[in-house]
Amino acid sequence: MTDVSPADRRRPDDRRGRRVRLVAVLVLFFLVVGSVYAAVAKYEGCRAAPETTGQTVSFEVPDGATGKDVVEQLHAQGLINCGGFLGNLLLRGTGKAGDIRAGTYELPVGMTLDDILGVLTSPPPKVPTVRLTVPEGLRIASTYPGERSISSVVEERTGIPATSFVRAAEDLKEHPSPYLPKGASSLEGLLFPDTYQLKKTGLTSDVVVGTMLEQFDAVARDIDLRGGAEAVGLTPYQVVIVASMIEREAQVEGDRAKIASVIYNRLDRGMTLGIDATLLYDDPTPDGQLSTSDLQTDTPYNTRINAGLPPTPIASPGQASLEAALHPAKTDYLYYVLCPPDGPGVHRFATNLHDHNVNVQQCLG
Repeated sequence: MTDVSPADRRRPDDRRGRRVRLVAVLVLFFLVVGSVYAAVAKYEGCRAAPETTGQTVSFEVPDGATGKDVVEQLHAQGLINCGGFLGNLLLRGTGKAGDIRAGTYELPVGMTLDDILGVLTSPPPKVPTVRLTVPEGLRIASTYPGERSISSVVEERTGIPATSFVRAAEDLKEHPSPYLPKGASSLEGLLFPDTYQLKKTGLTSDVVVGTMLEQFDAVARDIDLRGGAEAVGLTPYQVVIVASMIEREAQVEGDRAKIASVIYNRLDRGMTLGIDATLLYDDPTPDGQLSTSDLQTDTPYNTRINAGLPPTPIASPGQASLEAALHPAKTDYLYYVLCPPDGPGVHRFATNLHDHNVNVQQCLG
């Protein structure tokens, strides 16, 4: 019998152990390789563009949206293959997360994330514009050659013919307003005087009229034209009429609310307003001047001989005049006169005719 040493007796077990460990290592290796392959495949799948469908998606990036928000929304709308961790990882890898611009974009399905970010981070193309400044106190149409009006300013700045602009302002089916009374024939007084930056492409008289009317509506809401009109006992349109007279009469800011008080005080007493600017709007001999015969002409716009308000606004009032019409000064004034000795454009006010006549003598000589 041959003796077997303890070392010789352990060799078969050692060989089996080594084989088990080798199998385990190989299994682990293939698991790791498989996981890496799957991760790489997933990553590459996320990087790849979705299948092109021929569709275009309107994609909005709101103000304040984060890169994560954008990725999630891109994924939700089928514009990228992955959101979540991998989507954000891909976004961070581009280095453009902080360059995304708010706005609405038309994105074809089938773009890569890099291509999409190229769109979302690019400044919008410069659009040719024209700057239009319409001063306060102008009427829509010129009544005599050389008279400055909204339509003449529009023609000068945009090239749109004044006649075309006037027609658009009279087309109340195309440009309705909730502030117009029945029977109105134009948007006189409701085209807000302001500075506008308008796109040159496709610019028409209807676009300009619509833009100015929208701005009036916005200002009317801001100052609560409806509620304020009710408080002073007038309709919103009548407030605009009052404001248009204030705009044509006041030359300094401090006079607006005082002139408004004179108008309301005279209306309350049934007195004629005596504002010649209303007759100039319907000048019997259109030349920008009022003759003695003009002042005797019986027209609804002659507020020397007819009590109450003229039938329409006589100009486009700005916000300051609209607010003065809504919030007149609390006075007993019934008269005013332009008084150059008191300062450029300053009026002097009086509560009675005697004091007014004194003011006239001192102010106008």
